[in-house]
Amino acid sequence: MTEYTVELRGITKMYPGQKTRANNNISLNLRKGEILCLAGENGAGKSTLMKILCGLTDPTAGEIFIRGKPEKIDSPLTANRLGIGMVHQHFMLFPEFTAAENIVMGMEPRQGGIFYNKAKANTDASNVIAAHHFSITADRPVSSLTVGEMQQVEICKILYRNADIIILDEPTAVLTEQEIASLFKTFRALAAVGKSLILITHKLKEIRQVSDRVAVLRKGELIGVRETSEIDEYEISRMMVGAGTAGAEIGGLPPAAAGAVVRSESTGKNGAEAVISFDDVTVLRRGQKRPLLEKVSFTVKGGEILGFAGVGGNGLGVLEAVLGGFLHPAKGRILHRAKDISRLNIRRLRNQGLAYVPADRLRVGSALGMTVDDNIAVDRRSEFFKGGIFGGVLDRSALRNFSDNLIRRYGIAGTGAGITGDLSGGNIQKLILAREIDQFRDYIVFSEPSWGLDIAGSAFVYREIAKLRDRGAAVILISTNLDEILGCADRIIVMYRGKIAAEFNDIAGIPAVKEEIGACMLGLKTGAQSEAISDQ
Repeated sequence: MTEYTVELRGITKMYPGQKTRANNNISLNLRKGEILCLAGENGAGKSTLMKILCGLTDPTAGEIFIRGKPEKIDSPLTANRLGIGMVHQHFMLFPEFTAAENIVMGMEPRQGGIFYNKAKANTDASNVIAAHHFSITADRPVSSLTVGEMQQVEICKILYRNADIIILDEPTAVLTEQEIASLFKTFRALAAVGKSLILITHKLKEIRQVSDRVAVLRKGELIGVRETSEIDEYEISRMMVGAGTAGAEIGGLPPAAAGAVVRSESTGKNGAEAVISFDDVTVLRRGQKRPLLEKVSFTVKGGEILGFAGVGGNGLGVLEAVLGGFLHPAKGRILHRAKDISRLNIRRLRNQGLAYVPADRLRVGSALGMTVDDNIAVDRRSEFFKGGIFGGVLDRSALRNFSDNLIRRYGIAGTGAGITGDLSGGNIQKLILAREIDQFRDYIVFSEPSWGLDIAGSAFVYREIAKLRDRGAAVILISTNLDEILGCADRIIVMYRGKIAAEFNDIAGIPAVKEEIGACMLGLKTGAQSEAISDQ
């Protein structure tokens, strides 16, 4: 009889205040040296099951066996002792520390057995980074990294600890195609030396590319486990969403293929008013010679979606921070309908008409300890006070009705009274999208909007973005997912090393544009849009 590296037997999990079980009697095993994909839609129970395995939450019922022995995994320390490591979708990093300090945290090299050996920590972390061909540098503060780079730090943390059971929760969500290809090579190399990997994902293409087996969860239950070589994407999709759902609709087209539906033929009318303009915007960090953004100029008009593409670390995160009011230009101006808003803080930008869906949904986009009701209405609480917000009484019933309506419309798997931090990552993303889209007034910034969403959820978001554009919104879409940019944007600007490397207009129906944009993202081409492309 095969001795499995991991056996889960009858795992059940119920959270207080929830009517349904997050996991219901799930039995699953993991072999030595295999890559198992755990697939399912948002809220299917994937992350909950893996949090149980790595000691972050206790099961209500069930048993766990590690290498044939029953184990009670009551903390991450116990999981680490058993060789289990998890790369979380929601990063667990200290932003004020460097990448190296985060990577060696808890296993720091010591000098004389007492003092922290910074030089060796940097060397050890650099060795892990180089061995797996990541783009981060050991001595950079995590607070200066993009979301994609932070994910690389998380993966390096696990690799540094030599875990042989590695769980990765949506690890490719914010990586470029080149980074994903490199990461998959790393996964296969790890499996080849006997490490066992569980990859949580809902991306059908990736399941086929990298896994040996796929286990599908739906509404907290295990639907089935299949050899990847014996199943196609349509069948995986059917297992994820249930019989009777059209595979062509859910098994889904990549975002780029949906572009013909999303993109507007009327976009770019000459009469549209400029809503947001950057005029030679330069952003500098104290003590750093090369600008984070250098002489960036663009205009977004009402009724269009301007997409920004680029590889992590080339200015997308900085651009998002400037648009969101977290960073201010050292030079140049930002104009909103011809009014200078370069120095406005976040609250004043919101009052001017900014709606904003950030890439970091936990630290920036939500308050995890608050209820869903409070997160949805955080900027609109004054609307629910009887007698005025000063001295008035909060009308909880009206707030609950408002919240319940958005929960239904956006398919958020939770209740208004529930704590936001108890939701899955995809459902937190839906909450933020619901709040920002519903209160939209003038212009809206989306950064990695489909990160953590399943296929149906992503399609819903793309339709909502298109509706905003058709209502006259100025939409700025920032994404490292090139398919997402190609599928949604009316114009595309490519960022490289903090500068605009190229701009692409009239991109619909041009087969060569993806390759051209990819070359600009990697710095292989720069300058204005290629005449060869624009003439096609």
